[in-house]
Amino acid sequence: MNKSLVMSVVLVSLLAACSSKPVKEEPKAAVEDKSPVAAQTAPAQAASSTDATTAAVSQPAGAVNPLTDPNNILSKRNVFFDFDKDEVKAEYRPLVEAHAKYLIANPNAKVAVQGNADDRGSREYNLALGQRRAAAVKKVLNVYGASDKQIETVSYGEEKPRCSEQAESCWSQNRRADFVYAGE
Repeated sequence: MNKSLVMSVVLVSLLAACSSKPVKEEPKAAVEDKSPVAAQTAPAQAASSTDATTAAVSQPAGAVNPLTDPNNILSKRNVFFDFDKDEVKAEYRPLVEAHAKYLIANPNAKVAVQGNADDRGSREYNLALGQRRAAAVKKVLNVYGASDKQIETVSYGEEKPRCSEQAESCWSQNRRADFVYAGE
C-alpha cells in the first residue's frame, strides 16, 4: 500500500510539473522491433533521418495504417501483467509510449483500454483487478502526454479470456490490458 502511495505521489508530481507548452525533444533511440520482418527492414530505417517513434505515428498520404501494419509497434495491442499485479512492467513502457505518441499526433483518435484478469479469484475481485490494470495503462499514457479525453478504461475481469486451460501458460495470456481503437 505504501508503494502505491509513493507511486501515486510521483505520478502526480510528474503531471504537475508538465507545462502546457510543447517542448522540442531531441531525437531518441529507436524502439527496437524484433520481428523477423523488422530485422529485414532495419537497415533502411536506420538510414532514415526521422525519429522511429514519430515515423510509427505519422501517416503520409497513401501509407499503411500504423495501427494495422504488423511491422509497426502500434500493431501490438497488449500489455501483460504478473499474477495479482496492476503495475505496467518496464518491458511494456515503449509500447505504451508509442500508443501515447499516436494519440498525441492524432487528436481525434480514441482508444479503450480494456483490463482483463485470469479466472483465479472471485468475479468481483477480477473486475476490480481488470479496472486497476486498465487505469495503470491509462496513467502511463497520460504521463507520456496522451489526453484523458481520448482514453476510456473498462474492465472485463475474467469475462474475455484468450485461453481457457487451467495452466500458468494460459493464465498469463489472460492477465492483460488491451488497446482497442474506435472504429476498429
